[in-house]
Amino acid sequence: MLEFRKDLFADERDDNLNVIGKGEQRQDMLGHVTGRTRFFDDHGFDGLLHLKVVRSPHHHARIRSIDVTAAERAPGVKRVFRGQDVPLNKNTLLSLIDFGKDDEPTLAVDKVRYKGEPIVAIIADSEAEALAAVKLVRVSYDPLPTVFDVQEALKPGAVVVNETYPGNYFEYHDKYDHQKLRFGDVEAAFRTADHVLEERYQMSPIEHASTETNGTIAAPETNNRYVVHSCAQGLFFSLGTTAKILALESNRLHFIGGTVGGGFGGKVDSLTEPLAVLGAILTGRPVRYVLGREEEMQFASPRGAERHVIKDGVMRDGRIVARQITSYFDAGAYTRLTSYGVVKCVAHMPGPYTIPNVRGDAYCVFTNRVPATAMRGFGVTGVDFSIEVQMDKLAHLVGIDPMEFRILNAYRDGDMKAHRRVAHNTALIECVQVVAEKVNWPLSETARRASSLSGGGGPRAAIPPTVTDESGRIGRPETRQAPPQLTPGAAPLPAHQPRPAVPVYQPPPAHQPAAALPNYPAQPADGAPLPAPAPPVPNAPAPPQHGAARFSSVFTRRR
Repeated sequence: MLEFRKDLFADERDDNLNVIGKGEQRQDMLGHVTGRTRFFDDHGFDGLLHLKVVRSPHHHARIRSIDVTAAERAPGVKRVFRGQDVPLNKNTLLSLIDFGKDDEPTLAVDKVRYKGEPIVAIIADSEAEALAAVKLVRVSYDPLPTVFDVQEALKPGAVVVNETYPGNYFEYHDKYDHQKLRFGDVEAAFRTADHVLEERYQMSPIEHASTETNGTIAAPETNNRYVVHSCAQGLFFSLGTTAKILALESNRLHFIGGTVGGGFGGKVDSLTEPLAVLGAILTGRPVRYVLGREEEMQFASPRGAERHVIKDGVMRDGRIVARQITSYFDAGAYTRLTSYGVVKCVAHMPGPYTIPNVRGDAYCVFTNRVPATAMRGFGVTGVDFSIEVQMDKLAHLVGIDPMEFRILNAYRDGDMKAHRRVAHNTALIECVQVVAEKVNWPLSETARRASSLSGGGGPRAAIPPTVTDESGRIGRPETRQAPPQLTPGAAPLPAHQPRPAVPVYQPPPAHQPAAALPNYPAQPADGAPLPAPAPPVPNAPAPPQHGAARFSSVFTRRR
C-alpha cells in the first residue's frame, strides 16, 4: 500500500472534510450496480420521433446541390430540415465565455470540411424510417484538396480548411497566431550547453469509446418550454449553446442530466441537443437524436492528435540550462475545445523543473479531420508524456540515473517558474523518493536526503533578462517585422533558505550493488553558484508588475 504523504501538504489543507482514503459510498453507486440508474435514453414519451442525419462522405468538398424531395415523401418522415432552418447556424462552444469566433455550422451549407460532417436532418416515426430516408437524400459535391498534417497546414499556400481562420491557425485575442512562453535567452544557453538534444514526439487521435454514445431526447412542455434529457458532461454549457443556436431565451429550456454513461471529456460539445430541440420545435412532438457507434467515431470529438518538438541544452553535471518546446495541436476542421487545450499546454511548459531559459510555442491548427475536444488531462497529458520521455533520454545522454536526474532539476519551494510565478508546495522530489523506495530503485545518499521544501529561492528565484518579440512579432505571420528585444530581469526574490545551486550526488552506499547506478560525471563543489545572469539592458523600460512583457494570456495558478 502507498501511504498518503499528508505531512507535505499540512499547511495547504486539513482532512476534516476530505473523503479520500475513507470508505464512503457514492450517492449513485446503488443505482449503478443494481441497474436502476436512469440514463437519458431511459425516458419514454408518447409519440416519440427519431432524428437522423445525412453526413458528408468527403473530407473536404463544396456542396453544389441538395435534393431532399424523395426523402420528404418517404414513409414515416415528418420533417426534413437543413442549415437555413437553424436560427443561428454557426457556433463555437467557448463563445459562451467570449473565447474565439463562431466557426462551426450545425448543418453544413456551402462546404463540408471533414468526413462525417452533418448536412441534412430527417425526423421520422421510427429510427429505421429515418435511416431509410437518409439514403434518399441526394447531395452533389465538388471534392476539394485536403490537408491532414499540422505543419503542412501552416505553410504558405496550404489548403484553407476553415475560412473563419484562413491561416489554418486559431487566433488568440484576434491577434496572436499561437500561444507563447519566453523566459531567459534560450539561444545563448544552447551555445554554452555541453549537450543539445532535439526530439519529436507524436500522439495520434484517441476515441473516447464511451459505452453510451452522445444523445438527447427533447420534448415540448405545456408552458411553451422544452424539457431536454441529455448525457452532456457540461449541462449548463449545453443549455447555453442550445439557447444561442436556436435563438431561444434560456429559461425556455429545462435541461435534465448529470448521469453520464461514460464521458472522459467526450460529451462536452453539445453535439445532439440543438438539433433535438429544434426538431421538437418544428414538429411539436418529442424527438430523440442518438448517435450510432459509427457516427460517434465520425462526428463526436476524439482527443486530437498532438506533435511536440523538444530541444534541450544540458550540462555534463546534469543541469538543464535551456528548453525549447514547439507544440502543434490538431483541432480538426473546427475549434471546439482545442484552443483551450493549447492554453493549458503552455501552462505546463517546461514541466515541473527549474530551467533558467525556456521558450515555448503552441499552435491550434485546423486540418480536414474530425474536430477534436477534451479528454482526461486535456492539453497536458501529451506534452507531459513527451517531456518525461525527453528527461529519460537526457539522463542517458549525460550518464545520470533518471530518478536522480529528475531530483536534480526538480522545482523547490521558492524557485521561479518560467511563467514568472514562484513555486509553492512542491513535492516532486518526495514523489520520486517514494516511488524509488517502493520499487527498490537505488538512490544515492544525497538524492535520498534532498527535499522540495528547502533550498529554493536565491539565484533560482531570479527572473533573467528575457529575449522577447512582442513588438509586432507575436501576432499573425504577416505582422512579424520588428527585431527581438531584451527585457531586463527582475531582482531575485528573497530566498527561503540557502542551498547549493546544484546538489552533489554521492556514490551508492556499500550495501547497494555498484552496477545499480551509473558513473556520474564530476559534480561542482558543494555550494557552487549558478552562472551569473546577463546584465540588464541600459535604459530599458521597467517591467510590468508581474515581471514580464505581456506576451501570452497564460499565467499559471498557484500549485
